[in-house]
Amino acid sequence: MLASASPARLAVLRSAGIEPIVRVSGVDEDAITASMGGSATPEQVVVRLAQAKAHSVANDITPSLDGVCWAGANDVLNCVVVGCDSMLHIDGDLQGKPLTPDVTRERWKTMMGRSGDLLTGHCVVRIQDGTIVGEAVGCSTTTVHFSEPSEQDLEAYLATEEPLHVAGAFTLDSLGGWFVDRIEGDPSSVIGIGLPLVRTLLHEVGLSVAELWRDSPSPAQL
Repeated sequence: MLASASPARLAVLRSAGIEPIVRVSGVDEDAITASMGGSATPEQVVVRLAQAKAHSVANDITPSLDGVCWAGANDVLNCVVVGCDSMLHIDGDLQGKPLTPDVTRERWKTMMGRSGDLLTGHCVVRIQDGTIVGEAVGCSTTTVHFSEPSEQDLEAYLATEEPLHVAGAFTLDSLGGWFVDRIEGDPSSVIGIGLPLVRTLLHEVGLSVAELWRDSPSPAQL
């Protein structure tokens, strides 16, 4: 189960052989970030947000798992909830979704020709028989080197509204990819969900990623 409305995260999982149930958490990200105060590291912030999303969905579905996840031959329910949160760390600031053209434009003027770290927090919650039986968290960090789009290209990009609604005001897998020179790290994490890290976190809660692939003989589902 994917605790996110992100079409990019869904596309990554689908291309990797998983067809997740999507359940949006609806947590107040700003309130959670504010409650952590200024002493939290950037990695702690994105991981905490990922945890909040995963647990919000897990707590909603655990009273009524029947009908949400499939029961296997031994009537054991295996449900995995994955929550993620991404932010760009640049100049000591964590940047989420800019939301407005003016904020997006100013961020790009700061970003262009420079590099920043795209941080993606992950939380995997495993549920069995209506009870949370395991949790694993982690953060994936990828350095993104931005190009210098012309003013015309930047304004055209802003007009699409794509960068207004994504962490760091850019995408790697869509129009924003034209303005990324290179990355150092995991590309799937930049898109929103790091497959290598999720595989590791699944192992920590006692699952093999192959159990979640479509048409797998295992009863486990994501």
